[in-house]
Amino acid sequence: MAITIDIDTARPYQVHVGTFLLEQAGPLVRATAGGTKAVIVTDTNVGPLYQMPVKQSLEASGYEVSICTFEAGEAHKRAETYVAILEFVAEHELSRSDVIVALGGGVVGDVAGFVAATYMRGCKFVQIPTSLLAMVDSSVGGKTAIDLAAGKNLAGAFWQPSVVIADVGCLATLTPEQFADGCGEVVKHAVIADPELFAELEKTPLTLELLNRDVARVALIIARNIDIKRAVVVADERETNQRKLLNFGHSAGHAVEACENFELGHGNCVSIGMGIITRAAALHGICDAELPARIEELCARHGLKTRCRLSADAVFAEALHDKKRAGDTIDLVIPHDIGRCSIDRTPLSTFHELIAEGLGQKGDASAC
Repeated sequence: MAITIDIDTARPYQVHVGTFLLEQAGPLVRATAGGTKAVIVTDTNVGPLYQMPVKQSLEASGYEVSICTFEAGEAHKRAETYVAILEFVAEHELSRSDVIVALGGGVVGDVAGFVAATYMRGCKFVQIPTSLLAMVDSSVGGKTAIDLAAGKNLAGAFWQPSVVIADVGCLATLTPEQFADGCGEVVKHAVIADPELFAELEKTPLTLELLNRDVARVALIIARNIDIKRAVVVADERETNQRKLLNFGHSAGHAVEACENFELGHGNCVSIGMGIITRAAALHGICDAELPARIEELCARHGLKTRCRLSADAVFAEALHDKKRAGDTIDLVIPHDIGRCSIDRTPLSTFHELIAEGLGQKGDASAC
């Protein structure tokens, strides 16, 4: 079983969603990326589980394969890791026509993609996401990045892959917490673009139990999320306008993530960020008073955190590093209803107040 989604960006590619696709990696990479050498970039969690079937498939398709492994976790999405992988790739004498294969979750894809975007000013790149978060979000769209001390994803590039291979079977090895973390982006996609998906998730949440019972249905939900992202990315590949809708919950969410020292998963932080902004929007009459509870309940049913104990000042201070900031304003995604959001250029002082309101704290914009 496989679903194929065409991503018609400036450099078009396909996303394949299904089962038993790791064993098909070689032919899929050969048909789209070419080259003679491949470096699999993976981490210490994913490598022992999945690197061998991918390596064997690539070798059977004629590739000379090397494996570069780094320590798992957001804490290692840093310049040191990025440079170490660059050195590994150079030592193995990859050319611009050869391929870097990202095998893992969002951290692996982001770092390996940034390496591919910058090694020899760009070489071939393949995404093989193994987490739900990476399948529905970070593997599609061409964003690559590493974190800096000042904030998340502050150094990066747009670099589209040659192909994305999403083997849904890989999700079976996730913990319930890891699976739930990916649902943060699933709920976000439903809120910004798909009321029907939101209603379906309310009726039947996306869970590991559903994966075990009906893998085909999970594959369809993943494909539906990818299609939502596809439509936005194709319309605005470099995030100058409508692609910013995909950042719903992210300005506050990334700040929460930094405040938590990246120990709380990205999807959970997006869930918290969506709640902050939606509660503030409801207080201002921008959305229905019932909307925050509806979104929060759906996030909670997917095992996501919806609240935090951080101060508004702490969250705002981290949010000042957000890439969507422009001078003394920031582009915020504001929900009006399920499937209807707007991008509003908001003064930073107002954003500070919205964070405080969304956290249920008294606003104090003096820190601006």
